[in-house]
Amino acid sequence: MKTIITFIIVFGILVLVHEFGHFFFAKRSGILVREFAIGMGPKIFAHQGKDGTAYTIRILPIGGYVRMAGMGEDETELAPGMTLSVELNEQEEVVKINTSKKVQLTNSVPMEMLEADLEKELFIKGYVNGNESEEVTYKVNHDATIIEQDGTEVRIAPIDVQFQSAKLWQRMLTNFAGPMNNFILAFVLFTLYVFMQGGVTYTNTNLIGGIQPDSPAEKASLKADDRIVSIDGKSVNDWEDFTKIIQDSPEKELNLMVESGGKTREVDITPKSQKSGKQEIGVIGILPPKKTGLADKLVGGVQTTLSSSMQIFKALKSLFTGFSLDKLGGPVMMFQMSSEASKAGLNTVIWLMAMLSVNLGIINLLPIPALDGGKIVLNILEGLRGKPLSQEKEGLLTLIGFGFIMLLMVLVTWNDIQRFFF
Repeated sequence: MKTIITFIIVFGILVLVHEFGHFFFAKRSGILVREFAIGMGPKIFAHQGKDGTAYTIRILPIGGYVRMAGMGEDETELAPGMTLSVELNEQEEVVKINTSKKVQLTNSVPMEMLEADLEKELFIKGYVNGNESEEVTYKVNHDATIIEQDGTEVRIAPIDVQFQSAKLWQRMLTNFAGPMNNFILAFVLFTLYVFMQGGVTYTNTNLIGGIQPDSPAEKASLKADDRIVSIDGKSVNDWEDFTKIIQDSPEKELNLMVESGGKTREVDITPKSQKSGKQEIGVIGILPPKKTGLADKLVGGVQTTLSSSMQIFKALKSLFTGFSLDKLGGPVMMFQMSSEASKAGLNTVIWLMAMLSVNLGIINLLPIPALDGGKIVLNILEGLRGKPLSQEKEGLLTLIGFGFIMLLMVLVTWNDIQRFFF
């Protein structure tokens, strides 16, 4: 149960933060966000905000999404012959259209619809009260709402508030905002992790930061702030130097020259053997020093975010030089990692969330149609051409990209199941 809760929280926060980036900049760009959903699946709660957005909570507590007007969302189609009802204001304008059988409007006019345009001309025409001799055309208010068949009430999407009506730079920023939010979240989480660790580790020194209890180092009387000058006559300048020697020497006695309080002494120590993956490595139980200043911790958060990003870029590069599904992970691997993190404690959960946030941001910027990076490429292409691709071509590219992602997700998930369960 703890693992499931951890998975839901980690995955939910990552997706919601990503989607909130799109939501925030769409609002600032004059794009109508018709729905901001927390969770997936059937709706269990909805509130129509004054800003025109329907805020919904859905039954599956995993992630969420935003529906922007004109972004190829599942629009409610008004087909000729459809039975619906409309609510009018004092000016005889339609302010609410009800297509749902789950909702009843008390002061509404029942109609059999003949024709409607909710984007440009904003009208709806039909027979009132089932009387085919009484054909009426109503003007639709620009800010009217429509109740969809599942009972969700959303704003209609006139052409001036659709995504494509915003300026090119506003659309690019809206597309980039999701990944950008993931990078910001990663920095915040990595910085929080550094604070919880008490500071940021630095390894360009040969100074000992701490000693683990009951370790070979403690038994050899090594102390914090001791400086390791050499090991078996080999000069030591930083942590990379002496950790490599120690790890390569399990159960092998080493002679250390240690400087402490201005004096130098010899220490003989035998690293104990410890399993790391399929290898046996030597450990003596020493910890690197930490910088504990406020500025050091903030810089540490930035550095950790950047170094994590570089690790992901290296992993992506390795996919092109030698592709393997084993180098990828899907929901099953994420669940497995959440399980291990929840057992290790809050620090590890925060670190995992930060790493996944960086990962999500970078992956979404890949130039694949249907991902944010693919949309940004289309924005750039529009700027170079002076006009956007036709909706048909853009829709086809998005469909191909979505199909590729879904196929890859199925293969990766199946591969993860094979790895972890069989």
